Amino acid sequence: MMLSPWDRWFSTSCCLCCHVRTGTIILGVWYMLINAVVLLILLTALSDPEQYHLTSAELANDLDVMDDASMCIASAISVLMILICGMAAYGAYKLHPAWIIPFFCYQIFDFALNTLVAISVVVYPNTIQDYLQQLPDNFPYKEEIAALSNICLALIVLIFIGSILFFKAYLIACVWNCYRYVNGRGSEVLLYVTTNDTTVLLPPYDDSVSIPIKQAPPPYTTATA
Repeated sequence: MMLSPWDRWFSTSCCLCCHVRTGTIILGVWYMLINAVVLLILLTALSDPEQYHLTSAELANDLDVMDDASMCIASAISVLMILICGMAAYGAYKLHPAWIIPFFCYQIFDFALNTLVAISVVVYPNTIQDYLQQLPDNFPYKEEIAALSNICLALIVLIFIGSILFFKAYLIACVWNCYRYVNGRGSEVLLYVTTNDTTVLLPPYDDSVSIPIKQAPPPYTTATA
């Protein structure tokens, strides 16, 4: 029996210790907390702009790093992310697969952006030095980092971004496996097979998949005297 690549990589466990439903709920709640903290910081900065308004004077620039309009947009994005993460956690808990899709799409979009950053580092390694020149003078180890060659800086950045991409890909796989599991549980139907004298209840899909496939019996041969 041939298995498709999706079925071959399908697993109901993640992080070697918990179920994909539990992992998706924890991931959704974690993202909710992060975005809630970001939203709280943005709202605090909007309520008291004199104290928290960040300008780029330290960067030898007369332009504001983030004006009020940008902070309002960032706040709206944080609220949207809290809603999406909450939907994912609720969908995994209540077995509603459609509620997990927005969070899964966000993960794909975030992974694509990080991949584009890695590609830009490979294509334009000199941009790292330009970025370092824009950092403030009191940035830790700025001179030591700027003294490195472009190839060395690009290699360090690629290793760092590659590690992040690998971790994000694993989280994407966990959420996708959770969606498949929840979708399978939601569409699970108990089937009864009735014969003349017996009634058999077929097992659920997950239980039947976990049963190892038995080999076919050897062909019968005609006994000769």
